[in-house]
Amino acid sequence: MTTNMDQHNALSSPFRVIPLARLASGGRWRTEAMRSYGAPVLLWFTRGQGRITMNGKTAGYTAHNAIFVPAGTMHGFEMNSTVQGMIVVFPVGVERQLELPEDVVHMRLPDSEQHIELNRLIDNLQTELDGGNLASDRAMLCHAGLLSVWIERQMRSLQIDEPDADASSRLAAAYTALVEQDFHSAKTVRDYAKDLGVTPTHLSRVCNKACGRPASSILADRVHYEARRLLTETHMPIKDIASSLGFASAAYFTRAFQQHTGRTPSQFRRGA
Repeated sequence: MTTNMDQHNALSSPFRVIPLARLASGGRWRTEAMRSYGAPVLLWFTRGQGRITMNGKTAGYTAHNAIFVPAGTMHGFEMNSTVQGMIVVFPVGVERQLELPEDVVHMRLPDSEQHIELNRLIDNLQTELDGGNLASDRAMLCHAGLLSVWIERQMRSLQIDEPDADASSRLAAAYTALVEQDFHSAKTVRDYAKDLGVTPTHLSRVCNKACGRPASSILADRVHYEARRLLTETHMPIKDIASSLGFASAAYFTRAFQQHTGRTPSQFRRGA
């Protein structure tokens, strides 16, 4: 018989707490390219400023901004040498258990007490991660639950940025959601525009307005982020990576990848 305690001790993926500087050390593409994670994340910017694009809409962020990004949400953010902070990666599939938000939440925290409390919550999670003690999965879920409660309380007390409800923003968000769903296919911007009932020109105009990049750039970013991830994190043959991303041949994939990154897939893998 499986108990709730057993289920809590069998997380489908681990918690992770990663300094943003470490995330960016593998290349700016790890933060700036449009991509998504299979798990929800909390971005905590403690220094610096820049722009972040989520669901096809770009906004500014500054120090002491905390941003919750649900699983499967396409996003990317500028990351220069002045930016510092942390990213908390929750386990896959804990959204309902922890009652995490279903949508992006951008929290601008003006009060030093808020900064101290959030740092403490993240430090407690990190301490449990480092300890490897008995029942640590359950303990980390408890700490993450407190973090979820903290997010909910901030949403109630702060002026939270609400996503625009205009047609352009909705279309850009719908496009990024479709790209996230189908980027492994060979679909073009024209195909996505047809699915959305608009012309490719209109779709690109809307994406440019919402996030400062055309629809083709968003699609290419997502495909080539996945290509770079597979090249650096797996031993998949290049021809299999090409096939998995909808390219007709390894040669075509190589040309497209070199045009996008300045290096061939083999050179990128060797230099990673």
